[in-house]
Amino acid sequence: MLDRAGTIGDPIASEVLYALAKSLFVVTNRRIACLDFGKTCARTGVSHTVDGKPEQIAEAVLRLRSGGLVAFPTETVYGLGADAMDEDAVRRVFAVKGRPAHNPLIVHVAGEAMAKSVAAEWPEDAQKLAKRFWPGPLSIVVPKKANVPQIVTGGGPNVAVRCPSHPLTLALLEAFGRPLVGPSANVSGFVSPTAAEHVREAFDERDVMVLDGGACTGGIESTVVSVVGGKARVLRSGLIDAGVIEEVLGREVECADSGRVSGTATTATPMDAPGQLSSHYAPKAKAVMVEAREVEDVISRARGECVLITHVAATSEPFPQPLPSGKGLSGHTIQMPGDANGYARRLYAALREADAMHPTLIVIVTPPDESTNPVWRAVRDRLKRATAEE
Repeated sequence: MLDRAGTIGDPIASEVLYALAKSLFVVTNRRIACLDFGKTCARTGVSHTVDGKPEQIAEAVLRLRSGGLVAFPTETVYGLGADAMDEDAVRRVFAVKGRPAHNPLIVHVAGEAMAKSVAAEWPEDAQKLAKRFWPGPLSIVVPKKANVPQIVTGGGPNVAVRCPSHPLTLALLEAFGRPLVGPSANVSGFVSPTAAEHVREAFDERDVMVLDGGACTGGIESTVVSVVGGKARVLRSGLIDAGVIEEVLGREVECADSGRVSGTATTATPMDAPGQLSSHYAPKAKAVMVEAREVEDVISRARGECVLITHVAATSEPFPQPLPSGKGLSGHTIQMPGDANGYARRLYAALREADAMHPTLIVIVTPPDESTNPVWRAVRDRLKRATAEE
């Protein structure tokens, strides 16, 4: 009926697709009119513009059931989806991305009930966090059930689960009825995708079906928090900061990431969470992060064209206008928002824009620290990894 690439091969399959499509006009009691896109989600208050139709979700479900891959939108970045309980399908995700086997995947779920299907334990901390932040950009690490393939967790004993807030992906999860792995839908180590066209640039649609949900509203990957062993630890910073998590749990939360850069693609030891490789989120062109006062010197020493990515007000930019020294340099400037959330939302698209200019060097002005907004911590973490030497 359906081949491994997910294409419809005969009239019977078409009838199955039609029946599935008819069943997808309303998604349970979430009150999300998930297929009436271009409107505001009643659950989250987030507005999304998407191209999805019932037939597309039905075809995506059929592809997933056949072991195929489907890229889906979330509020953070686009994910590369496969049946989390199908080991062969998950292996296909690792192969297509070129992802190191010890780098775990986040399992996407439609809610707590689905999360418990992969969790050996669902402690009170997990319940509190899910109630407060789901659907949303928080991944919760708990002990995994034995039925979860080891490849999903990179060989580790715990699994990260998340309920995304994008209505299209919630509709997909509800229709599929099983959890989906969903690492960023890009080649491993490179810039994460925040639009459907980014995914299409990376993969052939014969290998990966793409559900277009518009531009991602968050722009960087989810916060990852572990509640294993009665301790709460932020393993990867994101849009939800440790301070807010502390308020929900009523106690101090350890920031285990500490803005660190650690781990390599060849390390055999399972990682606690994704996003911990030293070189990650990186453009193809060489990129460096420097203080604003260092920009002139760095650019003047570069051979060839440069692209400057800066949050500093345009009136005080030293580039591409003549520098204070009187030198005129060839290059381009990408002006970033001055607020942390706006910068995060724009970050990966800006790195892709810079890369498309084929510069000799991408120069990034170091953003503010987390003292002004905790989200800057996550932004700086992504930039440290994007500019790290391999």
